[in-house]
Amino acid sequence: MSEVIRTHIPARLDRLPFSRWHWFIVTGLGITWVLDGLEVTLAGTIGGVIKSSLHMSDSQVGDSATFYLIGAVLGALFFGWLTDRLGRKKLFMVTLAVYLLATAATAFSWNFASYGFFRFFTGFGIGGEYAAINSAIDELIPARVRGRADLIINSTYWLGAAVGSGATIFLLNGAVANLNMAWRYAFGSGALLGVIILVLRKWVPESPRWLVIHGHNDEAEKIVCEVEDHVAKITGERLPTPTEDPVEIHTRTHTTLAEIWHSMMGENRSRSLLGLTLMAAQAFFYNAIFFTYALVLEKFYNIPPIKAGYYILPFALGNVLGPVLIGHLFDTIGRKKMISLTYALSGILLAITGWLFAANLLTAVTQTICWTVIFFIASTAASSAYLTVSEVFPLEVRAMAISIFYAIGTLIGGAGAPALFGALIESNSRIHLVWGYFAAAIFMVVAAITEAILGVAAEGQSLESISKPLSSK
Repeated sequence: MSEVIRTHIPARLDRLPFSRWHWFIVTGLGITWVLDGLEVTLAGTIGGVIKSSLHMSDSQVGDSATFYLIGAVLGALFFGWLTDRLGRKKLFMVTLAVYLLATAATAFSWNFASYGFFRFFTGFGIGGEYAAINSAIDELIPARVRGRADLIINSTYWLGAAVGSGATIFLLNGAVANLNMAWRYAFGSGALLGVIILVLRKWVPESPRWLVIHGHNDEAEKIVCEVEDHVAKITGERLPTPTEDPVEIHTRTHTTLAEIWHSMMGENRSRSLLGLTLMAAQAFFYNAIFFTYALVLEKFYNIPPIKAGYYILPFALGNVLGPVLIGHLFDTIGRKKMISLTYALSGILLAITGWLFAANLLTAVTQTICWTVIFFIASTAASSAYLTVSEVFPLEVRAMAISIFYAIGTLIGGAGAPALFGALIESNSRIHLVWGYFAAAIFMVVAAITEAILGVAAEGQSLESISKPLSSK
C-alpha cells in the first residue's frame, strides 16, 4: 500500500559542500567512463594488429566495433529498466561484473566470430553501466556543481583512452611480447581494472532519492545522516539548514511501462526529441571518427598499426581537457548557450578539416592536431548530451530514459558508423570518406539548433524542480 512521505532529503543532498566524499563517489562510479574509453581505444588502436592476428578484413574491424555498440544498446535497455525497478547499487555491481568477464574473454578470441561475440557482451556490460551510473551520480551530486561534475566525469572516458593508447605503445613495441599476444594482454588489463573497481564500489551507497520513492525512507535517512556527519567532519563547518519546502512522495514499488511511455512521449515529448537528437548526433560524430582512427592513419598516411598509439594519445588528452577547462561554464553561462555553442563549433570545425583532408593538405601530425582541437570542444558537447538526458526526466524513469536515448541515439548515430566508415576507408577514396565527415558535421549543427530551441535551463536547479517526480503528483 502506498505511503505518503514528506522529505527534505533532496534539499539536504543539494546543499552539501563538495567534499572528499563526493570525490569518492565520482571515482567509484565515474570510472565506468574510463573503462569504456579503455575498451574503445584498445579496439581502435590495435585494430590493425588484431586484423592481422585473427585474419580479419578492414570491414570486419569496423563490424566488430558495431557488435560492441549493439551490445551496449541492448545492455542499456535491459539494465536501465532493472535500475529503475531494483535500485542503482544492485545494477552497477552486476553490470561491472558482466563487463570484466566479457573483456577477459576477449583476450582469448581465436577468430573474427569469437572476437565479435565477446565484444558484444563487453558492450552489453558497459551499456548497462551508463544507465545505473549516470542516475546514481546525478542523484548524489549537489545541484550547483552538477553540470561541471557530470561533464568532467564523462570526460574520464578519455583518460581511459589515454591509458589505452599508452598501453598499446608499451605492449606493441615488441619488448614485452610478440604482437599476437600483446593485444591479448591489453584486454586482460581492462579486466584487472574492473576487478579493482568492483571492490571499491562495495562502499558506494544506494541513492537516497530512489530509496524514498520506493518506500525505504528509514534507510535513506540513515544514509543521508551518515553522509552529512562525514562531510561536516571533513569541512569542519556546520551544514546550513535546507530552506526549500519538503517534497511530498507517494511511495511505489515500481513504475509501469505505461507511465514511462506517458512521461517521455506525453508531457516531456519535446525533451525526448531534444535528448534523442543530442545523443544521436554525438554518437555518429564520435563513432564515425574514433573507431576507425587507426585505419585512417594506416590507409592514408602510411602509419603502421604499432605506431597508432602515438597519435591517439594527444587526441585523447585533448578530449579530457575540454570538459575540465570549460565545464564550469555550463553552470555559470548556462546549459542552453554552452550546449548549442559546443555542438555547432564541433560540426563547423569538422567540415573544415574534412575539406583539408580531401584536398590532401594534411599530414598525419596536422590531421591529429586538427582532430585534437575539434574534440577538445566535441568531448564537452558529447558529455552534455548525457548530462541533459539524466537531468530533464523524473527520477522514476531516469535510468530508463538514459538507456532509451543512449540506445536509440547509438543505433541511429553510432552502431552503423564504424561499419560505414570502415567501408569508406576500404574504398581508398578521400572524397568518399570526407562525405561521411560532412554528414557528421551537419548532424552536429542540427543538434545545436535543436538545443537552442528546446533546451532546458537546468543550471543550479534541483532535479525535482527540473522535473517533478511522478510519485509527488
